[in-house]
Amino acid sequence: MLTLQEMSDRMEIADLMVRYAHAVDTRDWPLFRELFTPDAVVDYGAFGGPKGSVEEVVAFLDSVLPLFTATQHLVANCAIALDGDRAAVRTMCHNPMALPGADGAEPGLLVCGLWYRDTVLRTPQGWRISERGEDKAYQIGLG
Repeated sequence: MLTLQEMSDRMEIADLMVRYAHAVDTRDWPLFRELFTPDAVVDYGAFGGPKGSVEEVVAFLDSVLPLFTATQHLVANCAIALDGDRAAVRTMCHNPMALPGADGAEPGLLVCGLWYRDTVLRTPQGWRISERGEDKAYQIGLG
């Protein structure tokens, strides 16, 4: 049986994943930065993105997301392995991204499926991501 602390930790970690999706889709970079530890390493290499610091990743996202008219990071099935003030987390993500149509053509759609692999740490500010990687499941072309 889960303790109250374990239930609280699991809910807070699942909420961390939802806030991440919201921050990316709304381009809320201050919120995005708050979700990570100061020394976090983020690896978006599974889909050709960078591996680096939060600031490097923010710069990347801020440069590529304007190419899309909309994005929607749908996160679910968050598997959490708690170990005190640390947890290993694997979260499913389905990510459709709309592209504008060129010269009156129908808009395009890029759809990515992946799992986020995270190490999260309990900090005085709450749970934060210290390491993030991705495992690619699928990518469906530009519609």
